[in-house]
Amino acid sequence: MSDLQSADIQLIQRILPHRYPFLLVDKVEDIDGYKSATGIKNVTMNEPHFQGHFPGTPIMPGVTIVEAMAQTTGVMVGVALDLADKDLLIYFMAIDGCKFRRKVVPGDVLEMRVETTRGKPGGKVWKFKGTATVEGELAAQAEFTAMMDLPADVS
Repeated sequence: MSDLQSADIQLIQRILPHRYPFLLVDKVEDIDGYKSATGIKNVTMNEPHFQGHFPGTPIMPGVTIVEAMAQTTGVMVGVALDLADKDLLIYFMAIDGCKFRRKVVPGDVLEMRVETTRGKPGGKVWKFKGTATVEGELAAQAEFTAMMDLPADVS
């Protein structure tokens, strides 16, 4: 029996403050506490950034891929620490070692594997590393630091 958890879009929206058009993760699977998780983003042509990036050749902007990885970590930590409906806010502090290896286009399923490299319950500053793949092919990778702004009643 597995202790891994998952989050559907309803739970994701109870954890993250992001909404369309900036909610960039559709579900999160294989949540292993606040250690690691896998986010899924179904890339579709109706996303607003494709109107200008680029007309006739739609490519998901790299910064939105990194943001999708970060949102995956927010959901992972939110599930692990039971932060649904707790007004969690998360802020980027740093992005390091970011590399893009493959275009991500409408029709792709972006799979983001993330893990915590530093952070603990009650801590404000967390570090993560993540990779984003499409059909097993590396699209992007990054390490990032974030500040978790938790409500006072959450430790």
